[in-house]
Amino acid sequence: MLYQKLKTNTISSSRTISIYLFFILLGMQSLRAQDETKGLKDYYKNFFPIGVAVNGHSLAGKEAHLLQKEFNSVTLENAMKMEVIHPQEHVYNWALADSIVAFAQKNRLRVRGHTLLWHEQVPDWFFLDDQGALVSKDTLLKRLKDHITTVVGRYKGKVYAWDVLNEAIDDNPKQFLRQSKWLEIAGEEILAKAFEYAHEVDPNALLFYNDYNSERPEKRERIYRLVKKLVDDGVPIHGIGLQGHWSIFEPSTSDLEQAIERYASLGLQLHFTELDVSVYPWEKERRRKRPGEIDALTPALEEKQIAQYEMIFSVFRKYKSHITSVTFWNLSDRYSWLDHYPVQGRKNYPLLFDRNLERKKAYYKVVDFKN
Repeated sequence: MLYQKLKTNTISSSRTISIYLFFILLGMQSLRAQDETKGLKDYYKNFFPIGVAVNGHSLAGKEAHLLQKEFNSVTLENAMKMEVIHPQEHVYNWALADSIVAFAQKNRLRVRGHTLLWHEQVPDWFFLDDQGALVSKDTLLKRLKDHITTVVGRYKGKVYAWDVLNEAIDDNPKQFLRQSKWLEIAGEEILAKAFEYAHEVDPNALLFYNDYNSERPEKRERIYRLVKKLVDDGVPIHGIGLQGHWSIFEPSTSDLEQAIERYASLGLQLHFTELDVSVYPWEKERRRKRPGEIDALTPALEEKQIAQYEMIFSVFRKYKSHITSVTFWNLSDRYSWLDHYPVQGRKNYPLLFDRNLERKKAYYKVVDFKN
């Protein structure tokens, strides 16, 4: 009789435990399902907008679905660069930029404009007269003003922020400003003029200086020097764009934190504008892929990338009072500009989504706020 009673109680307890475990597992499955409905923009809604650089191929199909699920801001990767949007003096190509801006408006995505004054991707006509000689300073300033007035004016009220001045600091630590046709003809004055022209057209737009390697101490100080001069001179600049073309090897935590603190001391907004994490060391000069050069995402490289992304976003969250936007440069490993630069044809894997548009392991570290 006692044995039968104990057996009955044991069966009853086992059933209770089984039911209890069933509901725990059911709850965990519901939690996972709920998490799958959230995107980066939802995880970071109390921190800063999360954006992505796009071109026309991102506006349809699975890529468009991923874009809308994960992000709430877009930057036009190439569509607003001078050689694309203004290839000839009296010719503007609006179609691609218009389509991206219209897509963003339809889907309630904020738009960052990129870029108004840059030393690359500029058609030669800006600098030359009818005889092929360099134009005068006044002519070049007028052409730049006409360009900025037309482009910013077209998207007034639709583009909330512009990368006005892009990469004006020289790569050579011994030089200050990068030498370009802009500076050769018009001098340093043209840098401030670009901000003034943009502000005159759209006083409500946020205007940024944008550059890479901005966390490296020696370049950091030259960027700081340029931006501080613009601020001190009363130029309408509202923020600094730190591109964030990084790798599994850099930046260090200390370099990143010191850069944020240094730039934040100017009282400007900070945007991380072009984030990706290469699995290769930094190179500047273009070269061909070497014989036998491996371009697979090995487990060891992946683990380093996971740790680097975890560190980067931990720092971003720490400094959320200064950071008002974070943008990835391209949507997924299916396509990255790093597949072609600096090594043509060497596959890279710098983003949080793989070639099948699935979340990589690094994604889950980025949305894990425990650390």
